[in-house]
Amino acid sequence: MTLFVLSTLGLLALVYLGVCLFYWWFQEKFIFVRFPLPASYKFQFKQPFEEWLLERPDGAALHALHFPVERPAGAVLYLHGNTGSLRRWGKRAPRFTSLRHAVLMPDYRGYGKSTGRLSEAALHADALAWFDKLAAMYGEGNVVVYGRSLGTGMAVPIAAERKPRALVLESPFANMLDVARHYLAILPYRWLLKYRFRSDMAIKRVKCPVYIFHGKRDPLVPYGSALRLYAAIPSEVPRELITFARGFHSDLAGYPRFRRKLRTILAPGGGPLVKDPKG
Repeated sequence: MTLFVLSTLGLLALVYLGVCLFYWWFQEKFIFVRFPLPASYKFQFKQPFEEWLLERPDGAALHALHFPVERPAGAVLYLHGNTGSLRRWGKRAPRFTSLRHAVLMPDYRGYGKSTGRLSEAALHADALAWFDKLAAMYGEGNVVVYGRSLGTGMAVPIAAERKPRALVLESPFANMLDVARHYLAILPYRWLLKYRFRSDMAIKRVKCPVYIFHGKRDPLVPYGSALRLYAAIPSEVPRELITFARGFHSDLAGYPRFRRKLRTILAPGGGPLVKDPKG
């Protein structure tokens, strides 16, 4: 009986170790669901756009779409989620251009027409380079940094390093550990996870107004993680958490309250802020 128990425990330990090794090796495929596009791909949108290219010191070639507007009231750096490419995300541009804001949407390394080896440090540096390029055209204080899901992990460090007009986070997480544990809590992610995206640390250095949109029924990024991120914002920083009691992960823009709030954020002066996390 004892031999049977020991054998069973040994088998379970091997299975557990195998799962750990599997996650460690393939985690990039889980975190970054990349859809490459050929360099010859022709985008089709109903509004004018430009394709921007950015060469990086390590040889990576990055690609972005710039949607200009006449007499812009500002500009938005839109950092998209973990799935798809600009063929999909470019359709979000009218959300901002209709409010007289130009939009720059970059694809991360391996997404769309962008190339280069992935690493968290490289992704942060890339996002900062795109911000600087946009700020050079429109002025740093006229740029709103907008992060969507995975993109929030790159948006927060930009706002910590630069001085944008505002930081807007849609379905954000405090750090990637929260997201990983939400899926499968039994793995030792502190040792396995290569990508931490510690927004909860970076946001302590943010000085611009911060807006967080999050749904309480989000099955991908737990609402509690957004609360922890909100709590980490310095008390002197204007901030607002806009909660959607029935909201999921990707449906928040369908709520009229979301659109009204975004209109207020992008309006001259940005509108009033409240500090009540109950939204």
